[in-house]
Amino acid sequence: MKIAYIAVLAILVFLACSSGATKIMLMAQDTDFFSKYGFSNAMLMAFGAVQFIGGVMIVIAPTRFWGAALVAVTFAISLVLLVIEGSIGFAIVTCVTLVLLGLVMQQSRAR
Repeated sequence: MKIAYIAVLAILVFLACSSGATKIMLMAQDTDFFSKYGFSNAMLMAFGAVQFIGGVMIVIAPTRFWGAALVAVTFAISLVLLVIEGSIGFAIVTCVTLVLLGLVMQQSRAR
């Protein structure tokens, strides 16, 4: 079970950090998508920074709960926008990610 938990942590850290990095770098797909919903470049970079910092916090056991919480908030915002956009495939992946973040938060609280 511990190996599965570590694998989930690694996946979540990768998703959070890579998603945050693409927003910080203002990748075309992100700027096009989020600009439709009122995100300026500065807002998108800040949003990405929160995701990236949250991903790094997940790695560190004492900050794991709050890191997962930060990432969960940003992914929940993205989920709402994906559903509005009608991008069901990405919405499902984001929803699964939110469930995994919730499990990490629960496990972090238990320790």
